Amino acid sequence: MLVSLNGGRGGAAGGAVPLSPPDLVESALAAVAAGAGEVLVHPRTPCGRESLSPRVVGPLLEAMRGAGVFVPLSVSAGIGAEPDPAGRLERVRSWTVLPDRAVVHFAEPGAEELAQALLARGVAVDAVVPLGGEGGAEPGAGPGAGPGPLARFLAWPVRDPARVRLAVELTAADPALVAGLRWLPPVPLLLFGREAAAWPVLRLAARCGAATRTGAGDVLHLPDGRPARSNAELVAAAREMCAAAGAATAGSR
Repeated sequence: MLVSLNGGRGGAAGGAVPLSPPDLVESALAAVAAGAGEVLVHPRTPCGRESLSPRVVGPLLEAMRGAGVFVPLSVSAGIGAEPDPAGRLERVRSWTVLPDRAVVHFAEPGAEELAQALLARGVAVDAVVPLGGEGGAEPGAGPGAGPGPLARFLAWPVRDPARVRLAVELTAADPALVAGLRWLPPVPLLLFGREAAAWPVLRLAARCGAATRTGAGDVLHLPDGRPARSNAELVAAAREMCAAAGAATAGSR
């Protein structure tokens, strides 16, 4: 299970969202102890702005690994950290300390080039594709619209399937949407949702046998509606939900 430590949230989101490097390290260690098998982080400058600068990304990754976070570490490489596609390419090419994975949003311009640049550096890619939208269609698929994120991903030649994972962000726990993913290229699949969709989608992912994620970057409340106090608490709740969903699926066969 992947834990998204902070996402695009700022300090106004509350104490469950770690922002400073020491808090991120502490939160990552606790989340891994609770059962997280991967960690996703949005690195930030001392003033709180998301950044892909090697002077921000490198020290944070070194601090996590030095503290004993030995699971794969992912960094988000999106427009929240660098709006300019050329700037994102320049940043990732200048990294001196590499994450294990990087998140690339295929709804953002320059995604294909960014993903290829990361792979060339030895960094695996989570290709994020939002799916659902109005009427269950792919966002951006209306008349006159350009190719949607899923179409862009499918048109991108995946030359290294072992190091590319399709991370589908669902707006609702719709089994029909998941069934429609079976014809996609043979890459690993991760399903997740945000806010109100987070827990229903996590339960659906567990029933489908797909990888999934949780964390304060996606959701700030527990399945029963109580505010989450930490990423570790969210991971523990997610593992419990996955175990129950898996048992229910096995019992129905």
